[in-house]
Formats: sequence, structure tokens, C-alpha cells
Amino acid sequence: MRTVNMHEAKTHLSRLVKDAAGGEPFIIAISGKPMVRVTAVTVPEAKAKRRLGFMEGQITVPEDFDRMYSDEIVALFEGEDADE
Repeated sequence: MRTVNMHEAKTHLSRLVKDAAGGEPFIIAISGKPMVRVTAVTVPEAKAKRRLGFMEGQITVPEDFDRMYSDEIVALFEGEDADE
């Protein structure tokens, strides 16, 4: 693994980072003492694209969907028993 001093790292950072991203990690040293290792970051694979509409016709949504169980929900928030 290549070792570069701090001055060289600052001078050639763009090239060094490009090399590290390409699989050639390097070490930055100060006064000959290794301080840090620079390596490529592993990038997680992209998520699969969403397939909109793939269940069309298989699911039905009731007309009152946005009002379903509203009395029970209000009762829960107000600390009441919904069955009363």
C-alpha cells in the first residue's frame, strides 16, 4: 500500500482520491508516521424501482376509507372506551 506525506496528499488529493476509489488505497503519514488509511467506500446497491399499478384490480378501497373507524379513533385519543 502506498504511503504519502501530508504535503503530497494535499497537493495531489484529487488524483489520490480517484485512485483510492478505483481500488488503490493509500496511507497518509505525518513526519513518516502513518496516520490514516484512505480506501474506497462501498456503495449499497440501488433499490429496485417501484412498480406502480402492479396490483391493479386486485385491491378495492372502500368509498369511506378516509372516515373508517373515526369514532373509535377519536374515543381512543380522548381516553374513552369506543364500545360505550
